[in-house]
Amino acid sequence: MSDCAQEEEELPANHTGPKGVINDWRRFRLDSVDQTAPQNRRELLRQMSSPGEDKERLNRKMSVQEYELIQEEDERCLKRYRKQCMQEMHEHLSFGPKFEAIHELTSGEAFLEVIEKEHRMTLVVVHIYQHGVKGCEELNSCLDCLASEYSSVKFCRIDAVATGAAERFSSEVLPALLVYKAGELLGNFLSITKHLNEEFFATDVEAFLNEYGLLPEKEFTACPAEEEDGGQVE
Repeated sequence: MSDCAQEEEELPANHTGPKGVINDWRRFRLDSVDQTAPQNRRELLRQMSSPGEDKERLNRKMSVQEYELIQEEDERCLKRYRKQCMQEMHEHLSFGPKFEAIHELTSGEAFLEVIEKEHRMTLVVVHIYQHGVKGCEELNSCLDCLASEYSSVKFCRIDAVATGAAERFSSEVLPALLVYKAGELLGNFLSITKHLNEEFFATDVEAFLNEYGLLPEKEFTACPAEEEDGGQVE
């Protein structure tokens, strides 16, 4: 066996680079062979997924039978492979703490601590509100919804009086939404309801923040169509 073929066979799973991707795909195809298929069909698919085993087979033209098998199997197999790769990538990139609920801050010290000591990759969204100020209660409800959808984002709220800087956060500038990451202020939206319709919902707040590129991608979920296709594979 040539050094090239030997190197290809020794590549570990999830290896980076073109050879690694091809190797992962071959292994996935080999593992995905339908065990209920006829023996000759399974053997042919295994041969097509393991080209390094037979150098002679690499140098000949593909038969009509092999071509038909590729056309039939590849679409379903590629969908499953793509879904698996996306899930693995999501798991690899999903680091840092998870929250899934809005946090109530009760003092200026707690406010500073969440800004300065949170994980450097964590986005922190702080709602400064005051009871009785129009829009504050509605914004709190919207952030409750967004907190459940963006679990990697830390949503917080604090009463303007509790910040210790009530003179800076008077009712004229509330509700205010401040966005931080690694201690840096990325967004400072005073009287944020002026940028929204009189009646607004969580999707409106989400769209507003996305306009400034302040929200991460939502967590990965498999497309319904792909799940259905996957369920039909025999």
